[in-house]
Amino acid sequence: MSFLSSFGNRLSHLTLSELIAVVGDKIPPPPINPSFLDRIFNQEETFWLFLSQILSATQSCGDALKKAQMRLSSSNKKKLSSSTSAYCQARARLNPDYLETVDHQVRNELKTKGRIAFRHLWYGRFVKVVDGTSVSMPDTPENQEFYPQPKGQKKGCGFPVMRLVVSFCLTTGILLSCRKGALKVHERILWHQMWDDYEEGDVVLADCGFCAFADYWLLAQRGVDSVIRLHQARKEKKIIKRFNKNDRLVQWEKTKKPPNWITREKWKDIPKEMTVRHVTVNVDIPGFRTKNFVLATTLLDEKKYPREALSALYLRRWQVEIFIRDIKTTMHMDILRCKSPNMVHKELTLFIIAYNLIRILIWEAVLKKDVVPFRISVTGTIAIIRQWAPKLADTEEESERERLIKIMMEFIAAEIIPERVYRKRQARALKRRMKSYQLLTKPRNEFKEIEHRHKYRKNVASS
Repeated sequence: MSFLSSFGNRLSHLTLSELIAVVGDKIPPPPINPSFLDRIFNQEETFWLFLSQILSATQSCGDALKKAQMRLSSSNKKKLSSSTSAYCQARARLNPDYLETVDHQVRNELKTKGRIAFRHLWYGRFVKVVDGTSVSMPDTPENQEFYPQPKGQKKGCGFPVMRLVVSFCLTTGILLSCRKGALKVHERILWHQMWDDYEEGDVVLADCGFCAFADYWLLAQRGVDSVIRLHQARKEKKIIKRFNKNDRLVQWEKTKKPPNWITREKWKDIPKEMTVRHVTVNVDIPGFRTKNFVLATTLLDEKKYPREALSALYLRRWQVEIFIRDIKTTMHMDILRCKSPNMVHKELTLFIIAYNLIRILIWEAVLKKDVVPFRISVTGTIAIIRQWAPKLADTEEESERERLIKIMMEFIAAEIIPERVYRKRQARALKRRMKSYQLLTKPRNEFKEIEHRHKYRKNVASS
C-alpha cells in the first residue's frame, strides 16, 4: 500500500479526482507559467479540476466550478463568481506539452506494470491490440476546418468527426498509444505513427484492415511479430510447407507499385518475397457471424506457437471493442465538448489520462490476487470511486485513510466481469420507440418543420 498511501491531502477538495489522485506521485508538477501566477485557477489547480470534470457524471464546466466554489468557501478564501468564464480561460491556458508529459508518464508506469504481470502474458509476449474508432465534437467552424464532417452529410446537418487509432495492452487494458486525424486519413497511416512505441518482442494483434506486405516486413525488422486477419484481397499463390490442412507456410509477393505512404527508396529495400504463416480458424461459437477466416502471422514456428493458441489469441481480439467502449461509452468520450481544436486535443488527452489512472487503480486492486486486470469492470470501478470519494475527502487521519483505501480496493477487486456466455446472435434493433422528430436534412435557417408531426408519419419518414 505504499504506492497508494503516498497521496496525502493536497487534493481533498476535488472529490472524484481525489481517489484517482492516489497515483498523484506519478504525475509531475506543472512548469511555472507566468500567466498563472497569483490566479485562483493556477496550472495545478486547473489540471486537477479539469481531470475531475472529465471523471464526473455530468462532465460540465458548471459542476467543476461549483467544486472550486465549495473548496474556497469552506477555507474562507476569495469567493468565485458563478460564471464559468474564468475557469474556461484557465483551461485554455493549460500547457499542452505538460499534458502530454503527464500522459506519457502515466502510460510508462502502466507499461512497466503490464510487463511485470508475466504470468498473464501470452507465451511471455506482450500483446498489443490495435483498432480504429472515431469521436465527434461540436459543430463549430474551427472544428469543421480541422476535422471535416463525413462527405455524405449535408452542410449544416452534421458534426466534425475525428478518426482515432488506439493500441491497448491485451492483458491489462492499458491505452498504450493513440493517434488522431481527420476522416480522410486512413487508419493504417495513423497506425504507422505509433510504431516507435513498439518494442522488440511485442506481438501486434489486429483485424484485416491492418494487413499488408510492407507492414509485416518492416515490423519484423523491428523484432515485432504480427497476428492479423488475412485481407480478402490477398490470395494464396504459393504454399511452401503444409503442417496440416489448416496450417501452412505461404510465400507472399511484393506488389509492383509501392503504397502511397512509403518512399520508392524504402520500397526498393524491401525484398520481393517473404514467408508468412497462414492459419485457418473455424468458429463454431454461437453469436459469431463469421464461421471461418484465415490468420496471417510472422510466428512461423508451429511447435512453439500452436495453431490452437493463435486461434484463441485472435478470438480475444474482440476485447479491444470492450476497451474502446469503456473509454467512449462508459466515460462519455464519444462526443467531445470543446469548441476549438486546441481544446479538443486537451480534452482528449485528459480522457486518456483519466482512463489510464483508473487502470492503475484496477492494477493495484488485483496486484496480489489471481485475477487478470482486464476482467475487472471499469464501469463498476468508476461507480465505486464516485461513492467513496466523499468519505475519503472527509477523512483527515492518514492511517484511517489507508484503511478505507484498502477496503475500497477490495471492492474494486470484486468487480469481476463474468465469463462471456456465447449465445445465438441477437438482432440489432431498438425496442423502445424514439420520439417522432423530423431528421434535420437542411441547415436550421432553411429547414421547415412539419406541423402536427404525429399525424404525418409518412411525411416525417420521407423528409
